[in-house]
Amino acid sequence: MGIARLVLVGLAVLALVALIVFGALSLFGSLGSDAQTAASPAPSAGTPTAAASPPPSATPERVPTVLVECLREHCPTVFLKVTGGDVLLDRELERGERFQSFDAKVDVVLADSAAVRVQVNGAVRSPGKAGERQEFTVTRD
Repeated sequence: MGIARLVLVGLAVLALVALIVFGALSLFGSLGSDAQTAASPAPSAGTPTAAASPPPSATPERVPTVLVECLREHCPTVFLKVTGGDVLLDRELERGERFQSFDAKVDVVLADSAAVRVQVNGAVRSPGKAGERQEFTVTRD
């Protein structure tokens, strides 16, 4: 009878640990999917895509304060943050992935400035050398 109780207690502990692990993975998965949605290849940062916006005749197209697009298969960490505020993006990107922000002032850090194309207020910023880290602040025109 003593061994049966130990086996039942062991199974209960194992089930509890499995539930905790499953809950943690679900939480991280849901948080990760929000970040991926915000930085998907389609334009993002809380603004509607061009297809969802009104026709061009109704409103002129908004130019993002900063737009970052990955040019290589894998782009090292790209960090965008509203100056004095929230982090918008802090991760590596894949080829073709784009992220844009319409905030008034954005801090940008590029781990490899040659791996991405950056547009500031619609104008393309010249890329740095391969492997060069760049930090700069972009202000809305």
